Amino acid sequence: MGSYVYPRYAYVPPPELTVGACVASTYPVVIVGAGLVGLTLALDLALKGVPVTVLDEDDTVSIGSRSICQAQRTLEIWHRLGVADRMVAKGVTWDTGEVYVGDRQVYRFNMQPDPGQRFPAFINLQQYYCEQFLVERCGEVAGVDLRFRNKVIDVRPGNDHVAVDVHTPDGRYTLRAAWLVACDGVRSAVRTLLKLPYEGEVFDDQFLIADIRMRADLPNIRKYWFYPPFHPQNSVLLHRQADDVLRVDFQLGRDADAEAERRIEAIDRRLGVMFGPAARWDHEWSSVYKFTCRTLPRFVHGRVIFAGDAAHVVSPFGARGGNSGVQDADNLGWKLALVVQGIAPASLLESYSHERVQAARENIRQSTRSTDFITPKFPASRVLRDAVLDLARDFPFARAMVNSGRLSRPTGCSDSPLHAGGAAEDWGPAPPPGDVLPDAPLADDNDIWATEAVAGRFAVVTFADTPDGLPSDAAARLAAPFPVACLAVMRDAGARPAGWDALHDTKGMLARRCDARPGTTYLVRPDQVIAGRWRALDLAALAAGLRRAAGLVEG
Repeated sequence: MGSYVYPRYAYVPPPELTVGACVASTYPVVIVGAGLVGLTLALDLALKGVPVTVLDEDDTVSIGSRSICQAQRTLEIWHRLGVADRMVAKGVTWDTGEVYVGDRQVYRFNMQPDPGQRFPAFINLQQYYCEQFLVERCGEVAGVDLRFRNKVIDVRPGNDHVAVDVHTPDGRYTLRAAWLVACDGVRSAVRTLLKLPYEGEVFDDQFLIADIRMRADLPNIRKYWFYPPFHPQNSVLLHRQADDVLRVDFQLGRDADAEAERRIEAIDRRLGVMFGPAARWDHEWSSVYKFTCRTLPRFVHGRVIFAGDAAHVVSPFGARGGNSGVQDADNLGWKLALVVQGIAPASLLESYSHERVQAARENIRQSTRSTDFITPKFPASRVLRDAVLDLARDFPFARAMVNSGRLSRPTGCSDSPLHAGGAAEDWGPAPPPGDVLPDAPLADDNDIWATEAVAGRFAVVTFADTPDGLPSDAAARLAAPFPVACLAVMRDAGARPAGWDALHDTKGMLARRCDARPGTTYLVRPDQVIAGRWRALDLAALAAGLRRAAGLVEG
């Protein structure tokens, strides 16, 4: 069953159990869990020069396709880490969705109507491929110590370290971590050992995932049916994946017999009605599940930090789980690196909790809305939902009320303590502080993109018609205790202002997306989040803003 050949990663006896081995007294960062989130964070830290040790109780990648929809923002993050192009090449690109009631299409939507983006709105790529590529990338980067078949069995936080007891095939050992990051999933051992509350609810409706391998002439489109003729009582979702794999998600209802529904013969009966008697397929993976929406109230507990499903979990409709977890890692990585390197105080990490708890609650809010529409709790709710579906057949206003899963978008943080301020003029459609800087193609000796130009470092991005007025000593006058890129965005492809890296926005696309005029300046964090914006270049304000954005001053 299944076409994917799961890699088996070698268990290597840890130095703590090797006679004569040199063992670190305290490891800077220990990550529990080698999934999407833990591997992303490990790569980010290692590329910033922070050694990281990753503990995983298994010796392979996730079993089953699981998280398959990888969003544009996730791909931008992975591109900075050197792995996104491989993901895109293997995955199935899509940006269009269709919603049906019965056998009639009620509307079609485009997730990326605005052209000029480095990456598509989504690719569909099975989680096991994503993890495999991340593991292989970790092998290319110095400073990542992956320890497979190392199971965490106890965690004892202290004032200046965390003691971690680990079980291996060779016995038990203990290591000390200056910082411990739990990325060990929805059943997090670390969260359980620390007895932390995981607040939220489990919804009663049940769903069947059937991932099958079948050659089919289907477009790269997300299809969602309410009351389809092949499953008339409930709803069905269909996605294409790599390797001719289809994801079919059947709503079963609250009273379904989960054990009976997960049997191959039962799955085959449903698929036969859907695809017809002549269709043939092979089974890849299947699962019966319920929606769950939960979160920790705080993600930072002393020197133990939580990310991904260990910190929060949402229903799968909308592709908010894995993508939100990767954004957790992106938010945490640069902050933890500054703290470990002694540049920023540990209090900077509280901003990670503040920003990502807010993101988790927004994702839960959106996910719960989707769940309430897809699985009405009360007869009256179903009557209202069905009335909306009936109206949506003929009236565009009702289509905005149809909710088959609001798809993942980057979640901003409007009240971050790291915001650096700036003038309050009307900024039109420009992204505010807390949002990610928009992407756009930039012409240079080699074509680059805005997200590439600012990724992984603090950046001052100012828009200018000419080099006049751009001080050549801007970087020195900012006096930051870390590297800062000074980037001048100009329409003239030949302009090269002294002391600035020129970004040639020859099409004016980035300027339009940023509502920019000469002098407009953005301060961008290493995770490409806007920390502040001004209508004129002001180095004194930028210097103060940099210190605030790096947590070097109190909010």
